[in-house]
Amino acid sequence: MKLLWIDLNSSYAHASLALPALHAQMTDDTAMEWEVVSATINENIGMVVEQIYRKRPDIVASTAWLFNIEVLMHILVRVKALLPACTVVLGGPEFLGDNERFLRTNPFVQCVFRGEGEESFPLWMKHRDMPGRWSEIAGLCYVDNEGTYHDNGTARVTRFARLTPPEQSPFFNWSKPFVQLETTRGCFNTCAFCVSGGEKPVRTLCIEAIRRRLDNIRAHGIRNVRVLDRTFNYNTRHAKALLELFRTYHPDIRFHLEIHPALLDEELKEELSRLPSGLLHLEAGIQSLHEDVLQASLRKGSLKASLNGLRYLCSLPNMETHADLIAGLPHYRLEQIFEDVRTLAGYRADEIQLESLKLLPGTFMRLHAAESGICYSPYPPYEVLRTDAIDADGLQTARQLSRLLDAYYNTPAWQEVTRRLIVDEPDFLHQFLAYLTTGNLIDQPMSLEKRGIVLYAYCKQAHPGFAPEVTRAWIEAGMSLKKEPAEHVQTKRLAPPARWQVMQGVYHSDLRLCFLPLGNPEEGHGWWYGFESQIQKAEPVFKALS
Repeated sequence: MKLLWIDLNSSYAHASLALPALHAQMTDDTAMEWEVVSATINENIGMVVEQIYRKRPDIVASTAWLFNIEVLMHILVRVKALLPACTVVLGGPEFLGDNERFLRTNPFVQCVFRGEGEESFPLWMKHRDMPGRWSEIAGLCYVDNEGTYHDNGTARVTRFARLTPPEQSPFFNWSKPFVQLETTRGCFNTCAFCVSGGEKPVRTLCIEAIRRRLDNIRAHGIRNVRVLDRTFNYNTRHAKALLELFRTYHPDIRFHLEIHPALLDEELKEELSRLPSGLLHLEAGIQSLHEDVLQASLRKGSLKASLNGLRYLCSLPNMETHADLIAGLPHYRLEQIFEDVRTLAGYRADEIQLESLKLLPGTFMRLHAAESGICYSPYPPYEVLRTDAIDADGLQTARQLSRLLDAYYNTPAWQEVTRRLIVDEPDFLHQFLAYLTTGNLIDQPMSLEKRGIVLYAYCKQAHPGFAPEVTRAWIEAGMSLKKEPAEHVQTKRLAPPARWQVMQGVYHSDLRLCFLPLGNPEEGHGWWYGFESQIQKAEPVFKALS
């Protein structure tokens, strides 16, 4: 017997844990041969189908989620047509809701799993040819030969700490730029938009088990670990123990964590402040800076505590903190989104991620969308189309604002000047967004250089006092001194001034100098930059103010 797993991801950088997590529990099933076909959603469907058909599997399995479900179904329907005797079985977040309609609409899928599969899937494999016993398998949903739908609820792994780690499966993918490490399962929070909202109980791995797995990860040369812990700091004692453990892997590994700013106590703040620089990359789930929005979203933690915690995290120089906002939440108005972006920029968040709400299967908010005044697409990715607080045009504006943030604020070269514009000029976000939209630039891919040229042209017109700041960012990013943002930069026959305040590097006579005057060039006040003549390095190595 042969089982083939379709490993279908949204991009090359991502790898699903589902296959190795399930396969690692199947050591007793020596009669089953496992194979995998890996692809991304952007690849040619026909080629993927051909790879699967060539292997002639008896069982085809995969995990489905909002960004791969459409392509996956196109692949599966073709595979089933070519191999009518094969059994198709699916799991994943797409099946956390009511699965009857899916199974009746897609009768070539024999069954789907709702919930956690490490214990249920091996049981199904054992009884796959005995449908009379399928009713014993937690989380399994199927339509029997008489046309009756069966729903066995949601599967929850009862012995999470005793699962065989996915890294022990030969199907664990060590070739990606990062790996995922699940240190807990379940979530104490009850966020109405999240598939983990209210997922109880919270189950935790012991520190020694995590250490053994990290040792294995480091031995494979992996330098980035994304910790799959829905709220890393829900338990301060456990969070401190993990941070102490993570410290021992510096500088070999960098850890990406999700943290709840409202739950930061003084003890954990102190621990975070003492960590080595670059060890942590934090995702601070804030969603909205308005109490009524958070309450309607059933998110625990007071707004005041969240803001205090977020302000503290953003002040730490030894780590990056990214803050998330979600357009389309109940009561969240467009103007409030603009306000929240300005507030987060004022906190100096390292990145501001503005996403559109998606009503995922099985979530409380999807089940109660109508009574919350939410209109959403019934097809993936289930994006919110309108709410009582924001109309379709407003959500489109929020999407475009997200594009602006990614192009400028979330890009290191332009972040500081963009941050100052957002904070110091209350109309900047609205006006610059209108400028980009009118010029048909907001949805156009732009190079780093093109973005700088656009920002400079806009500032010359609307905020001339910031034009020199854009030029400074342009120079420091190593851009050409022959293009418009550098139009006032002097490069010829320059000698160092009698006095300057060195801000970066050490001056020596072999450096090529350029000078950006501030005000009257004759007064000699401005920024000096030095470039190495002997090496091909576009960025300046020296900076001074005269």
